[in-house]
Amino acid sequence: MEHEDLTHKIIGAAMEVHGYLGNGFQEVVYQRALGIEMHTRGLAYKREMEMLLLYKGHDVGTRRVDFFVEEKIMVEIKAVINLEDVHLAQAMNYVEAYNLEIGLLINFGSKSLQFKRVHNNNPKKIKQPGKP
Repeated sequence: MEHEDLTHKIIGAAMEVHGYLGNGFQEVVYQRALGIEMHTRGLAYKREMEMLLLYKGHDVGTRRVDFFVEEKIMVEIKAVINLEDVHLAQAMNYVEAYNLEIGLLINFGSKSLQFKRVHNNNPKKIKQPGKP
């Protein structure tokens, strides 16, 4: 897998944060701590990056992803007791809407860190100018 090393580094950073803080804090606390940990590990990221959503080439709004790491991987974090289908659906929608190969859904709210790699099952073929 092309992004396996990078997702492994992000998950490792999240494990460090969860091991240090435990569960029970608000999402924003984990978001800030994960930013510090990723910076410490040399991972380039943008936090709460606003990304444009398009429908058939038309702007239909924006969404903010918690982290966009190395301009390749979307990271959505939660601080809930258990991940639910709606959280997974949100992460899947993000990777598809932004035409990313992979994203991560990370939950700090449970006793053990939960994470899921989310793959884009519907990659869009971007048309190059001048090509059919």
